[in-house]
Amino acid sequence: MMTGDAFTPVAIGPLTLKNRFIRSGANEMMSKDMRPTRALLDFHAAYARGGIGMTTLAYIAVSKDGRTLPGQGVMSADSLSHYRAVTDAIHREGAKASAQITHGGSFCQIDDLSTPRAMSASGGIDKMGVLMGRFFQRAMTRADMDRVTREFAEAARLCEEAGFDAIEVHMGHGYLLNQFLSPLSNKRRDEYGGSPENRARFPAEVLAAVKQATGGRLAILAKMNLFDAVPGGATVDDAIVAARAFEAAGADMLVLSAGRNIESAWAIFGSPLPYDDLAAMQGGLFAKLQFAVLKRSVPKLPPFRENYLMEQALALRTGLGASPMKLAYLGGVQSLAGARAALEAGFDAIALARALIHDPALVEHWQTGVSDTSGCTACNRCVAVMYGPAGTHCPVVGNALDPALKDIFAGERAAHAA
Repeated sequence: MMTGDAFTPVAIGPLTLKNRFIRSGANEMMSKDMRPTRALLDFHAAYARGGIGMTTLAYIAVSKDGRTLPGQGVMSADSLSHYRAVTDAIHREGAKASAQITHGGSFCQIDDLSTPRAMSASGGIDKMGVLMGRFFQRAMTRADMDRVTREFAEAARLCEEAGFDAIEVHMGHGYLLNQFLSPLSNKRRDEYGGSPENRARFPAEVLAAVKQATGGRLAILAKMNLFDAVPGGATVDDAIVAARAFEAAGADMLVLSAGRNIESAWAIFGSPLPYDDLAAMQGGLFAKLQFAVLKRSVPKLPPFRENYLMEQALALRTGLGASPMKLAYLGGVQSLAGARAALEAGFDAIALARALIHDPALVEHWQTGVSDTSGCTACNRCVAVMYGPAGTHCPVVGNALDPALKDIFAGERAAHAA
């Protein structure tokens, strides 16, 4: 049964959005010296101006060790005023602002870690660290877990001070909390490993700490995998167990995704990544070899289809029963009809990324009848250019978001070159 029309308000904990559309967290890379740039401000203001109910800044690391890339944004006392400028701009345009916070764990490409080895749920080969000459990762100790929990809580407190309306704890795609949730990376033999209940324990503790730090004043969301899409990885049944733990920990909404950045990135996007473009952007023989290996690991996929995660998302929704926790559908919504189909299936909100990257005014266009379908082709070239000096944009339309932003991105290129 439809939970509401796409353009009616929706309550998420203490927060009410003006419509059912959320700009999903998708790395922008518009940060420098671990602070957001003016380009990031204009990037999200464009979404707010384009009619979105809430836009998500992604992702913000909870500590320097939590970054995935050197200049990535970190929520700290030093960056707080810069993030406040972004949230103020979003609010002026009539939308709400969500901070996606997380820790990369062993999924990081930084060479200034505070320890010789990156942390993860378990020790072993550091798949991402080999790019940095860091071949092994270490299992987190209880002291590590306590420290990271405090970092998440402090980041949440600072997010509230910076004017965010919601916090999304990223627990998917192979980042630290997902490294606990997934049996692909969690080989622990203590109370944090083994069963789905045990693997969800630490992420749930982190979420509860975030909830407590914000005192119920902000909406608390969790982005999680429905499944890993890899043999031996987490399944929808595992996700149902985790979702129940997150509900008990205080989650107001779950944002449902899938796949892991290294092992199954295609499952995140419902279509293959442009690995040749990624290799060209990264440069270097080792990177080219890495992307060539990843390209060969992609299974034969059917053509991209709208709402490609619907089957698994519905299975989780059914498994949760009459839960009061809200669910946001994420996964290939390309049309107003596709958004309404997800609402009719019982989801409370629609999370979009690539369709909005292609056209940040898409929601307004749908509401006013200018169009009813996105021009995004799911080619994923926005992912390749994400790591370039201009950050995330749709190269297919020839400019970043809209003509007014061309000069901003040109300035960013000059700044990076300097």
